[in-house]
Amino acid sequence: MVVVPLAKPKKDFAPARRCSSCSGVPWGRIAAAGTLIVGGGLLLSGKRKAGLVAATTGASLALLDQQEIVRTWWNNLPGYINDVQELLGQVQETIDDVAVQREKLARILHR
Repeated sequence: MVVVPLAKPKKDFAPARRCSSCSGVPWGRIAAAGTLIVGGGLLLSGKRKAGLVAATTGASLALLDQQEIVRTWWNNLPGYINDVQELLGQVQETIDDVAVQREKLARILHR
């Protein structure tokens, strides 16, 4: 009779890690929504500090869950800032024009 050594299976006691996007339940979204709801409820009930902490935590969780969207927004942010600056420049020009017209009207009325 021949004895054949059999390989022992490795004992891996560490549980397999699963990411939130691998399973069917979006735990990140659920946690973010829950903390945002709790934060809103605390703010409405008058507990400002606790509500602000919960709402900030919920927003942070939502940002962590939606990293691609945040990255897209971050990359587009300089364009949005330029658009806002142009708009503010136009508003400033309009206000200056209105001020000039007001001065002309005041001179005409005070004659």
